[in-house]
Amino acid sequence: MGFKNKVVIVTGASSGIGAAIAIAFNNQGAKVVMVGRNEAKLNKVAAKCCKPLVLIADVAKDDDVKKIIEQTIKKFGQIDILVNNAGLARNAPILDDKLMQAYDTIMNVNVRGLVHMTSRAAPHLAKTKGNIVNISSVVSYIPPPVPGMMSYCISKAAVSHFTRCAAAELAPQGIRVNTVSPGPVKTDFLDNAKLDFSWDAAADTTALKRVSEPEELAELVLFVASDKSVGVTGSDFLSDNGVLLHRN
Repeated sequence: MGFKNKVVIVTGASSGIGAAIAIAFNNQGAKVVMVGRNEAKLNKVAAKCCKPLVLIADVAKDDDVKKIIEQTIKKFGQIDILVNNAGLARNAPILDDKLMQAYDTIMNVNVRGLVHMTSRAAPHLAKTKGNIVNISSVVSYIPPPVPGMMSYCISKAAVSHFTRCAAAELAPQGIRVNTVSPGPVKTDFLDNAKLDFSWDAAADTTALKRVSEPEELAELVLFVASDKSVGVTGSDFLSDNGVLLHRN
């Protein structure tokens, strides 16, 4: 799709959707900057790519965000695409004493880190007329299928609306900003969030009765980031297997 020698930053690239996105861009000839917190997992994904820049960093930390951008420019001299994929969830219902702790943790990564990455990358994206793809979720539209995920849903709603706001503000600089919103995707998400839920149960929440593979979302991200979507900005691409269509 025309990514040869394009410089692509992918946050949360150590597993799941982020790993699939990083590998997909690499396979299309891009120079990939892989960002993650888990060094062992990140290196495992990096081994499937051709000379990526691997950065152990936490987007919730201001100094780390600064380092990501500076190291990318030092290594490659430009930024063409930013994929804000890093995100996490914590299980804390609204009556749980740990709600606010979970809320702060989630918002710092899923929203604040994403906003900060966008702000730092934007001056460089303006030079290349590049674009940004933010990874949101179908739960930005609806309540979660299980209790305790309220803070995660709020964070993804914020990501989706930030995308529209950023798209409007950055359009004069020639920067496109879009969102990809998955439904259930078979990753380590359930284990990491310690949710009492299964992928079979997740499939039952969809009209198509299936759960996506990470590679499906990677292909959609590549399309949104490519010149085939040159006229698209401020849009949300929903790939949810029909979660919003499903009726019990």
